[in-house]
Amino acid sequence: MSFLKDLPNLRVTALTRIPRHPFHIVSPSPWPFIISVAALNLTMGTVLYFHRYYFGRFFLFFGLVFTFTTMGFWWRDVIREATFYGYHTKKVVEGIKLGFILFIISEVMFFFSVFWAYFHSSLAPTPEIGCVWPPKGFPVLNPYAIPLLNTVILILSGCTITLAHHALVCRARDEALKAFSYTLALALAFTLLQFKEYVDAPFDISDGIYGSVFFFSTGFHGIHVIIGTIFIFVCFVRYIYHHFTPWHHVGFEAAVWYWHFVDVVWIMLYLFVYIWGSA
Repeated sequence: MSFLKDLPNLRVTALTRIPRHPFHIVSPSPWPFIISVAALNLTMGTVLYFHRYYFGRFFLFFGLVFTFTTMGFWWRDVIREATFYGYHTKKVVEGIKLGFILFIISEVMFFFSVFWAYFHSSLAPTPEIGCVWPPKGFPVLNPYAIPLLNTVILILSGCTITLAHHALVCRARDEALKAFSYTLALALAFTLLQFKEYVDAPFDISDGIYGSVFFFSTGFHGIHVIIGTIFIFVCFVRYIYHHFTPWHHVGFEAAVWYWHFVDVVWIMLYLFVYIWGSA
């Protein structure tokens, strides 16, 4: 009988636990704090390694492992919330898309500053570099060798990732898996070819303004290619485990947007840094 007396209270408690809004109120998580510690460790390790401190290599390696491990655990929680718990409602997905668009805009501003530095030095070269661009006597790279091949590879990867998205929407699973595989193979080929270009380059980042701007711009783009490759690989694994549906795959859409942004930045780099910069 005591249970019957408490039944109205139980009913009210159960009703109050049902969310009456389409938003996702994130539960307390340790990962934002832990990733900040990991990022600080990674930054300190990088600085110590660049200045050739004795323990710099250890701190750099530990920071990388710490950061990637935390990212894995955090992504695991987000994937659970999106795929299994149903927290990513239509309203939440709209917010995620808007947030990612703002993130890409911030990346555009970053590369805008990189191109600003490049054009500041190339359009008005100082007497210290011979008043010409590229600097007089500087051994520039051939833009029609590895850079042209990398351009073709990256444009093809943009086509294959779009094909993967189209196949996902059309429920063509085999075609989507093939397109995923082609994209990852092309992304890996791009990274390996750029690494070979760096190894064989007749100059380095300390060789004046040209070397600094060249390696800073293409190097940061290469980092973005690696991040985008990891992004697509995670989506590939999730697609294998049936985490995406034709109407709910915002994570993969974000990866496609990011990869197309990487493509556009590379085309700009190829036209201005490689072709125009070596003329």
